[in-house]
Amino acid sequence: MIPDRIIEQGTLTTHGARSAVEVRLPWYRALPGSCIAGAKLTIDGVDAPADSLRWSMNGREFSFDELRTNTAEWWFPTDSAVLSGELPIDTDAEHEVTVGLTLYIPYIIISDTETLHIDETNTKTMKAVAA
Repeated sequence: MIPDRIIEQGTLTTHGARSAVEVRLPWYRALPGSCIAGAKLTIDGVDAPADSLRWSMNGREFSFDELRTNTAEWWFPTDSAVLSGELPIDTDAEHEVTVGLTLYIPYIIISDTETLHIDETNTKTMKAVAA
């Protein structure tokens, strides 16, 4: 696990009421979309509402419900995905950005009914750019 590289420094953007940041896979192998179990976006201590979160990868945008069964889209360690949510911020100040990810690792079996899952969090400080 490589949690310190989850957030891409300098990628915080804002567009109206939505904010977004680029994230990297904290694992050494590609994972299908169905293994991206969830995420959390927090800026300056305020959480983006869970129902507003969207995940973009490979040029497509998904809700986490849509990712749950998606085995066609893959997240590769060399590619950034974009996590966005309804969280208005300004571009005049530095912001503390925290991203939490929950991932399932499908090829590491823990028991008859469970695969390995990892929960990783990363925090970085950066200014936002208007998108």
